[in-house]
Amino acid sequence: MLLVGDDWAEDHHDVELMDSSGRVMARARLPEGAAGMARLHAMIGEHLGEDAEAAEVRIGIETDRGLWVMALAAAGYAVYGINPLQVARYRERHGVSGAKSDAGDAHTLADMVRTDAHQLRPVAADSPAAQAVKVVARAHKTLIWERTRQVQRLRHQLRDYFPAALEAYQDLAAPGHPGAAGQGPGPGIGGPADHRPGQRRAQARPAP
Repeated sequence: MLLVGDDWAEDHHDVELMDSSGRVMARARLPEGAAGMARLHAMIGEHLGEDAEAAEVRIGIETDRGLWVMALAAAGYAVYGINPLQVARYRERHGVSGAKSDAGDAHTLADMVRTDAHQLRPVAADSPAAQAVKVVARAHKTLIWERTRQVQRLRHQLRDYFPAALEAYQDLAAPGHPGAAGQGPGPGIGGPADHRPGQRRAQARPAP
């Protein structure tokens, strides 16, 4: 099980990932829209690993409407739209300062779906609009999870056999990455210039 707190604003989302014991696994600020949703899917996929499809992912967010919430529910996550007053009361139960921050609210929301999910109402993904995006949203999530798994496998192989590539290419999933396209040099390639085929042909040509 993975718990996610999502503190949303008009142009960004502060998210926190937490395991079932309450340990914080990741935090990030994501942009609103498809790019932010893709990054959230990737973060979740990184921490679920090979058993991602069998895992339960609960997401707490302070709204039950909007395209972002609709996409989360359509992707198959258990989404809980939580009233801000409930979040404030929960925060008071665990601290006396009353201090509020976006990152702190993301933590509170993740902890709420970890401990109090039985008292919260899940968002239904059965509206006509939600049904319209369900297939695309789930395919989007599944493809990102699979890409994440492939990148993790590639990183493990490179760490064992070609660690220099990890230093040269920090983002293995970046578009146009030469290693991903099979165009990058191998560990034994890149010797002296006179070993290149063009150099050998030039040296073999007789002088006029």
